[in-house]
Amino acid sequence: MPGGMGVGVSGGDLMVRVGPDGTDAAPAGPGTRVLGMTGQPMRGWVLVAGGVLTEDEVLGAWIGEGCAFAAGLPPK
Repeated sequence: MPGGMGVGVSGGDLMVRVGPDGTDAAPAGPGTRVLGMTGQPMRGWVLVAGGVLTEDEVLGAWIGEGCAFAAGLPPK
């Protein structure tokens, strides 16, 4: 992906790049929260609990959202 990473896996959960504007909206979904590393929130990323990703449609929607955002970024 030319614009960088859009999704990743961390301990059975899915990290999704949603952009700064998406950070506020995405945690309203079930099993989601703002991704935090080293105790600091990472704006632009959310963590989706693996337990809510059991349906292919749900998993695909999150992967699609992250990939779509990353695809819109300028190439690195």
